[in-house]
Amino acid sequence: MRYEIKKSFDRSVKGLPEDNRIEIKKIIFEVLDVLSTGKQSPKGIRLTRLRNDYWEIGTSLKERILFKLTNDLVQFLLVGNHDDIKRALKHL
Repeated sequence: MRYEIKKSFDRSVKGLPEDNRIEIKKIIFEVLDVLSTGKQSPKGIRLTRLRNDYWEIGTSLKERILFKLTNDLVQFLLVGNHDDIKRALKHL
C-alpha cells in the first residue's frame, strides 16, 4: 500500500505539541498496517467512512485525521477537530 502526505496535512500538524505529532505519526503507520493487511484496528483507533473515498481516523486525542483511500493509495489530507474536518469536506 502506498501513501502520500499532503502539504495541508503537514501544515495542520506543524502547530501541534511534539507529543501529539509523535502520536499521530504512530497512528498513521498503524492504520496503514490495518489497511494493507486487513487486520482489526488497534484499540483506541476507529476508522469511519465519511463519504465516497474519504475517511476519518478518530483517536483518543481530540484531533482527527482525514484521509482519502483509493485503490492502493492513501492520501493523508488534514489533522483537526470535528469542525475542521467538516469544513474541509465542504470544499472537496
